[in-house]
Amino acid sequence: MKEEAFNPYLPSYEYIPDAEPYVFGDRVYIYGSHDRFNGKLFCMNDYVCWSASIYDLANWHYEGVIYRKKQDPMNKLGLYQMFAPDLVKGLDGRYYLYYTLGFRSVMGIAVSDSPAGKFDFYGYVSQSNGDLLWNKSGDPFLFDPGVLVDDDGSIYLYSGFAPRKDIPAFITGGKKRSFDGGYVIPLADDMKTVNGEPKLLFPKVGNASGSGFEGHEFFEASSIRKIKDTYYFVYSSINGHELCYATSKSPTEGFVYRGTIVSNGDLYINGYTTDQHADNYIGNNHGSIVEINKQWYVFYHRQTNRHHYSRQGAAEPIEIMENGMISQVEMTSCGLNNGPLIGKGKYEARIACYLKSKKGAGRYGVYFGGVTFKDHPYFTQSGKDREDSPTQYIANMKDGATAGFKYFNLYDLSEISLRIRGNANGYMYISTSRDEKPFVRIKVNPSSVFSNFSAKAAVTNGVHSLYFTFKGTGKLDFESFYLS
Repeated sequence: MKEEAFNPYLPSYEYIPDAEPYVFGDRVYIYGSHDRFNGKLFCMNDYVCWSASIYDLANWHYEGVIYRKKQDPMNKLGLYQMFAPDLVKGLDGRYYLYYTLGFRSVMGIAVSDSPAGKFDFYGYVSQSNGDLLWNKSGDPFLFDPGVLVDDDGSIYLYSGFAPRKDIPAFITGGKKRSFDGGYVIPLADDMKTVNGEPKLLFPKVGNASGSGFEGHEFFEASSIRKIKDTYYFVYSSINGHELCYATSKSPTEGFVYRGTIVSNGDLYINGYTTDQHADNYIGNNHGSIVEINKQWYVFYHRQTNRHHYSRQGAAEPIEIMENGMISQVEMTSCGLNNGPLIGKGKYEARIACYLKSKKGAGRYGVYFGGVTFKDHPYFTQSGKDREDSPTQYIANMKDGATAGFKYFNLYDLSEISLRIRGNANGYMYISTSRDEKPFVRIKVNPSSVFSNFSAKAAVTNGVHSLYFTFKGTGKLDFESFYLS
């Protein structure tokens, strides 16, 4: 039997947000930031790459470290994080990796002969006279590159950062910056020299009146794709949790806001707009779209561990309609599986796409999540950051907490078994909808180690969600469940 693909799609010990997916040959490659489990800042680790056959999206291969922080001449001590990168195949057939260092507003470039690396430092995006682009006080801010080599050989860099409030100069290298939106920057054939005047394309919040971007103004996460004769600009809006898109027939003007592709809390698609009504714990979002074996997908990320700094990649199939529009898709547990999971055997709790406390969910911040969300469930793992030994689970499920999984093709279900631990005493109620009565309840008792609890179960054959709600005293850690 072919292995199933889950969300998150990489092993549970891996924290790769900000994914830029590309297909080269018969493999899809993932380039992204590299968070550290329980890290204290974004993007603390070196860049790594993962790839998979376009015919088997359940099995991802670790390509290893492809570029280290200390390879950049401005970062020999490795003190600055490397933020979200992008990659493009240059006119010379080599692969160019673009990134920024911390909040320095310097765009670095590395190059390799292979999409899997390793990459060597190549240079910085600079003016024709050799000066770094936007290196003076008052200049716009370089951040989150999106790079396109067009069909005619023209090269464009998209970049920008537009928070609600400007960032103080002491954070941005001692220079006051202009945070006014998203830009397009033409580059020369050498992939690093500015070849024309940068142009502001995407307005920030407060400057978007009459633009069509109102309510979904540009924030960060520039990503660009060309599909037939249309340019798709994917970005994170000022709302943070959503990936939006705009389209144009030109790479340098005329982009029109089109909508939300995905929210990492399913806001809007679930009928709500406020943080506590999210169907998962939300935070920033970054990703893009790609066609793999004739199916389009959106790649995005979720938050774990009650803060911003341990994010994991997920993906969902999308449809680009005849009119070029993309409807918002929901988060699922089976994104790259191209259909529901078979519903037999063991499933890890970490693939939940719906997670809430009795009081709802919320938006993670940078620190003190253990205080703000002390009564909420969350994804976490045992041990320290590493590149092996997956041990992720849902922790801290208290009375009224729910973990939801979508979707399973359930057939002749006869029993459900839970693997949990904790001082919980009560029942786990399981239903196929948030609004339906449970079809089974499983008695759970205190256990200091992961133990199995089961009950007979029956449900109508077909495609279903599964929602697990704990009711009782104490709290439990939810490792996995078994369907038979």
